[in-house]
Amino acid sequence: MALSEIDRSLLERCLSHKPAAWKDFVDRFMGLFVHVIQHVAQARSVRLTPEDRQALCSDIMLAILRDDAAALRNFRGQSSLATYLTVVARRVVVREMVRAKAAARLSEANLNKLATSDTVIDTPEERLSDREEVARLMAALPEEEAEIVRLYHLEGKSYEEIGNQIGLPVGSVGPLLSKARLRMRQHATGQVG
Repeated sequence: MALSEIDRSLLERCLSHKPAAWKDFVDRFMGLFVHVIQHVAQARSVRLTPEDRQALCSDIMLAILRDDAAALRNFRGQSSLATYLTVVARRVVVREMVRAKAAARLSEANLNKLATSDTVIDTPEERLSDREEVARLMAALPEEEAEIVRLYHLEGKSYEEIGNQIGLPVGSVGPLLSKARLRMRQHATGQVG
């Protein structure tokens, strides 16, 4: 389906910063964004709170508005605007869910568990102590390795994103991450001085 005249006009108004254009955009497409969020969450068996949904809607709008609405400026009109925005929204939601899952799975407490043992950490005091231990272990790493560990495990970034951010070939990120994990395990078990 081609770009409708209504959407073409709305797009032009938004990109020209006309009064009330963004309100009309939100009114027209927020339901679509909520549907995409619910569909992706259901497909990934993720339970969302109303706050999670609101945060994801905000993430979608920020992605659309980033760099003077570059996402909309890049739209070529070869599909309906709704189809294009569905793809944009899905990418944002999947990326954010992957980051959240990675952060939860490998939070600072879980990262220490990986480095030391399978002991479950239950109390806030243990979690605080564990966070300090993770900081100590990361401080023992060379700066580049510590940054890779932080970006991958705590921020949930992909190898490609890490490589681009710190200026490394993508193929180097995995080996450096493995090396950093090994050093952390060695420091945690006292095998390194």
